[in-house]
Amino acid sequence: MKTTPSLTRRSLLRSFSLLPAAGVASALPGLALAAAPEYSFKYGNNLPVSHPLNVRANEVAARIASESKGRMEIKVFPNNQLGGDTDMLAQVRSGGLEIFNPGTMVIATLAPISAITAVGFAFSDYDQVWGAVDGKLGSSIRAAFAKVGLYTFDKMWDNGFRQITTSTKPVQAAADLEGMKIRVPVSPMGISLFKSLSASPTSLQFSEVYSALQTKVVDAQENPLAIVQTAKLFEVQKFCSLTNHSWDGYHIVVNGRAWRGLPDDLKTIVARAFNDGALQQREDLRQLNKNLQAELSAKGLAFNQAPSDSFRAALQKAGFYAEWKAKFGDEAWALLEATAGKVS
Repeated sequence: MKTTPSLTRRSLLRSFSLLPAAGVASALPGLALAAAPEYSFKYGNNLPVSHPLNVRANEVAARIASESKGRMEIKVFPNNQLGGDTDMLAQVRSGGLEIFNPGTMVIATLAPISAITAVGFAFSDYDQVWGAVDGKLGSSIRAAFAKVGLYTFDKMWDNGFRQITTSTKPVQAAADLEGMKIRVPVSPMGISLFKSLSASPTSLQFSEVYSALQTKVVDAQENPLAIVQTAKLFEVQKFCSLTNHSWDGYHIVVNGRAWRGLPDDLKTIVARAFNDGALQQREDLRQLNKNLQAELSAKGLAFNQAPSDSFRAALQKAGFYAEWKAKFGDEAWALLEATAGKVS
């Protein structure tokens, strides 16, 4: 009796090579590959993977993939994998990167009005913050981004109220900042704020902050508590002074050409996912902040309250508020004060 030759792996692959792609898929349905997404966007940021923004960003990416039935893919690159803030800002403008979430002061190098929400001691609570950025002031800021080729989602993501950490001494009042070497974001607002408080500010990319503190290039830095925790800045700082001197948030910006290239149905899916993610991340950060002081205290960071009176007086005397009101203009300043109250 004639025997049938054994079916080897090589002969199997050779037989498939003679079939069209559709034939392979129908011959072995289990081996059929999922279709590649029609659109793939890279999303870069400077935050650690554990930060609430990245936790929610990955959920947003999964939601977009699901709701688009695989047509749209968002790849999240955390922790400065694609470069520092200024690098990623340049990339999202050129199209090398499709999505980036710059802080209010970082993107102000392109659209100066963005920094208005970071004016020293402008906001006293989150009701004022969200009233401003979700309202007319936020719309004015987003319009400025559009003029430099960036599409911006309606809802900002939260970074938090900024606090001062130091390795030398606690900051109880404005006088304690005199001559202090403090890292600030690469932005005119950060430099102006701390120069007006008689400190010695140095602009550094966030990716350089830990090593700069460790090597004593600077003695202090200022960031929200969630950043202090997730970036482990408590390892190289001894004191944390609760100043609430400035609020910071993230604008999710998209390269304008890339955004315009999406079909309308995908634009709806992506915008809805990012805006819902923003609201969820805001709540995440609110819950996180409830316990952060205790957690950081347990890691050796010494906390103190720093009332705003002396800081506001120093800024007023230095002409800080008058300078920035003139730069932003009366209309923008009025939009800020419509929710924040008198800013001076």
